[in-house]
Amino acid sequence: MAHRPLLMLDVDGPIAPFDRVLRPRGYRTHRVPSQTWRQRQLDKGVTDPKPLRVWLNPTHGPALLALPYDLVWATAWRHEADEHLAPLLGLPTLPYVNWESMNHTDPDGLHWKTRQLVCWADQQPFAWVDDEIGPQDTEWIAANHPGRALTLKIDRRYGLRPEHFTQLADWAQEITR
Repeated sequence: MAHRPLLMLDVDGPIAPFDRVLRPRGYRTHRVPSQTWRQRQLDKGVTDPKPLRVWLNPTHGPALLALPYDLVWATAWRHEADEHLAPLLGLPTLPYVNWESMNHTDPDGLHWKTRQLVCWADQQPFAWVDDEIGPQDTEWIAANHPGRALTLKIDRRYGLRPEHFTQLADWAQEITR
C-alpha cells in the first residue's frame, strides 16, 4: 500500500502569521502559555512575561485534515504545537520533528531545518510549508532527497491562503498518480 506524502508544517508564518500590525482577516487572537516562549522572555530579562499572542485561522485545521497528506509539525514549537495549537485548530495529536539542533548556521547556507527534514522524511515524498525556505533549500532537497518534494514558501504576514491549499492538493494528486 502506498503511503501518503508528508506535509511538514512550520507554525510561525504559515499557521500563525506575524510581522504585521493588524490581525489578518479570518484569524482569531489566542494567548498561549508556551513554556519555551516564557523561558526566552525570562532569559531576556522580562520579569513577568505574558502568554504568547498568536493569530490562528479556525478553518485551517479542517482544511489541513482534508488534504491527502500525513501531517507533521516541522517547527521550533515541537511538542508545544500539539499542546497549545492543535486543539485551537481542531487538529489531532501530530508527530513532530524533534530537532537535533535549532537555529544553527549551515555550512552551505541552507535553512537550519533542511537537512533534518530530509532525514526525517526517510525517502518519503513530502511537502514543506515554511516562511523561511530559500531557493538553495529547494535545490539541495532536489539533489539529496530520493523522493518527490515540494517546498512552499509562505508570506509570514498572511499565512496559508486558499491558493496554497489548492497547490498542496494538486501536488499530492500529481505524485500519487
